[in-house]
Amino acid sequence: MSRSEYDDEAYVVIERTSGSFGSFLVGIALGAGVALLLAPDSGLETRRRLRREARKVKRAAREKAGELADNVTDRYEHARRTVEDKLEAARSALELKRRQAERAIEAGREAAHQAREDLERRIAESKASYQAGADVARESRGRRGRVEAAVDADLDEDLDEAEG
Repeated sequence: MSRSEYDDEAYVVIERTSGSFGSFLVGIALGAGVALLLAPDSGLETRRRLRREARKVKRAAREKAGELADNVTDRYEHARRTVEDKLEAARSALELKRRQAERAIEAGREAAHQAREDLERRIAESKASYQAGADVARESRGRRGRVEAAVDADLDEDLDEAEG
């Protein structure tokens, strides 16, 4: 079979697309045109019926537009409330962390102040202990010198008596 044998045959192309509101309106318009052509009523009756149907379609379109607007408004309000709630939660968390940081800084300052006071007190005690030890050492050296002088004097006396 050659390629030319298939070229003469008819074929149908089917495309799948999703419908939309525009497609719906085009369908209505085509249906109305076909209805006019095939209408068994008189022209006056057909026009009246078309006006009634047009009003119905207009009302239905208004209702759908109103529902769509309400839906959009509701979704917007919900999103706005959600964002506001999240912002408020973030603000609250920031405020809590700020207060915690302030308390931690203040506690650190107080601990540093207390540590400084304790260190200064210990240094003063150490200085006082050192001074007291130095005074005792000086005093004991002074006493030892007087004792040695007295012993030397006694020895000199004893030696003088022994020689004498």
